[in-house]
Amino acid sequence: MQGTVDGFSYGLVTPVAAFLMACLGGALGLRCTTRSLRHRDSFKAGWLALGATSIGTGIWTMHFIAMMGFSVRQAPINYDLPITFASLGVAVLMVGIGIFIVGYRGATALTLVTGGTITGLGVATMHYLGMAGMRLQGSIEYDTLTVAMSVVIAVVAATTALWAAVSVHGFLASLGASLVMGVAVSGMHYTAMSAVSVHLHGTEPVTGTGATATSLLLPMLIGPAVFLILAAVVVMFDPLLVMGDPDWQRSAARAPHRPGVPAPRHVPSYGEPANWTARPAGRGARRSVPRGGHRSQDW
Repeated sequence: MQGTVDGFSYGLVTPVAAFLMACLGGALGLRCTTRSLRHRDSFKAGWLALGATSIGTGIWTMHFIAMMGFSVRQAPINYDLPITFASLGVAVLMVGIGIFIVGYRGATALTLVTGGTITGLGVATMHYLGMAGMRLQGSIEYDTLTVAMSVVIAVVAATTALWAAVSVHGFLASLGASLVMGVAVSGMHYTAMSAVSVHLHGTEPVTGTGATATSLLLPMLIGPAVFLILAAVVVMFDPLLVMGDPDWQRSAARAPHRPGVPAPRHVPSYGEPANWTARPAGRGARRSVPRGGHRSQDW
């Protein structure tokens, strides 16, 4: 007997909420990865780990919020807790491997493809491991072609996300990249769910100690949501991480000096010691000298 599958039992509530969680996790992960790449300090591994945990947690939370809307009309659905939370560990671990590869090996084509493939396979593994934790009076069957398509979408989305992490600078650009990532992850999830069909073994309700979808909702929202909020607070305490380097600083650093044109006056940044003073140009002008130092010879 074929079960009647409904992936939108609560209408647009679960897809929208799942999309927002994927975007939040993606935004935090991308900004943390950017922070680690552009500022190679002693906290590099910490920023990469925070980025991997943010992306993995966001994707995992997105998956199970979306699963709140999945139902089989003829049979109740339970969840095996160890398998369900093991899928969270797989998501964080595999995303972490991909991010650390790019973070320490650089943004070459080979590292992006390698890291994106590992991360995408991790996302797909998380999804299907989470599906394996479902318990119902029947068996879940998959369309092979659609499953393969969902894996390809996961790999492409992960590779694009890693590319954005190392190539996109500035808050607004990263926000746009996180929205694209949210669409890609959500598209992967619902593509994979379209491959599902349920063959029921009987009409008896499922018995056991597994948790229902409703009882899993509260801990899944509280735990990961609190983590993502705390991660957002950590990110917001670093203004450079949120806003990026000012455009005028980047353009000034890249602009070549042309002969015969006076070099632009250097304005010390916040926290930079102002040890050098400039004297006005003109006849009889002297070289700039450090404060407290010896004057140099006239031009």
